[in-house]
Amino acid sequence: MTQFTLTLHCPERSGIVHAVTTFLVGNGCDIVEHQQFDDDVHGELFLRTEFTCAGPATVDDLTREFDLVARDYAMRYRFSDRTPDRLLVMVSKAGHCLNDLLFRWRAGALGAEIALVASNHEDLRPMAEAAGLPFEHIPVTPATKPEAEQRLLDLVREHDIDLVVLARYMQVLSDELCQKLQGRAINIHHSFLPGFKGAKPYAQAYDRGVKYVGATAHYVTPELDEGPIIEQEVQRVDHSHSPRALATVGRDAEALALSRAVRWHCERRVLLNGTRTVVFR
Repeated sequence: MTQFTLTLHCPERSGIVHAVTTFLVGNGCDIVEHQQFDDDVHGELFLRTEFTCAGPATVDDLTREFDLVARDYAMRYRFSDRTPDRLLVMVSKAGHCLNDLLFRWRAGALGAEIALVASNHEDLRPMAEAAGLPFEHIPVTPATKPEAEQRLLDLVREHDIDLVVLARYMQVLSDELCQKLQGRAINIHHSFLPGFKGAKPYAQAYDRGVKYVGATAHYVTPELDEGPIIEQEVQRVDHSHSPRALATVGRDAEALALSRAVRWHCERRVLLNGTRTVVFR
């Protein structure tokens, strides 16, 4: 039995689910999970269906045969098989998010394969190489930034990367690079967006006496830290938390939000809806 996932969105109208299920049943498929969301505000339907096929089938076969149905309903759709996505993880000096991703990857709980790690610093090379992963050092200065970003794109191509994960990578990507990686790059922001932007977010949070510390995983866009939000994690804190204690709590939130966002993306549970996302958990 081969398992596939169909994700789609289209203008809302009657008959969509019937058309999808009729197609799958007609092709000898068995639905094992189905979720949908009707966005009444924008008149759009979002759907995710996992199914198995008893006979031989491929993504190309299903795509070709489904195209006529999709045209009738103006669907934007995608069939996926169980081939794991390949990840390029970008880091700087902080290693907590990389460490968490490596643990989940080796435990088989990430839903993806980490292909390599790249960084603008050498600090995390030992962590990556201890996990048996290639480590690419790409120094970045204002003068070398165009060459560094081109090298990143070369790595994406050379290693057949499906998703770039910015795991506390402390460099702002150019608008051009963000556009080229649209929908294929996830960042973790060290606060519960929107709020506390810029340097020293935990010091800002401490100064304001916050009661929650959070982290936000979102898609990368040219608008800094304004991309569609995939997941957010918050932790309750109080007046007794020092800036260092807040940072400790925040690191846990960052690692958890990022790993969830990566897994959900790779399991095709995240569908873009303009500046928002639909997440089928």
